[in-house]
Amino acid sequence: MARKKQTMPAPDPDMFEKRRAVLKRKHRQVIYLNDSEMAAVKEYCSRFGFKARSSIFREATMERILKELDDSHPTLF
Repeated sequence: MARKKQTMPAPDPDMFEKRRAVLKRKHRQVIYLNDSEMAAVKEYCSRFGFKARSSIFREATMERILKELDDSHPTLF
């Protein structure tokens, strides 16, 4: 006898709205770069095909922050 195929329940539409609301970016941060720093950022974007510089800054910043937090966790010994 063949097994009956199990179907997944339909996802809740409210779940998608809640997830979207949680991930919405609403805190603004402004940074200033000098000419050589901006030239380096533009070179990097053109070399690796990035169109949105904000994603580069966000990823680099969060990567550094999470690494530092991971490295400085409290230890018992």
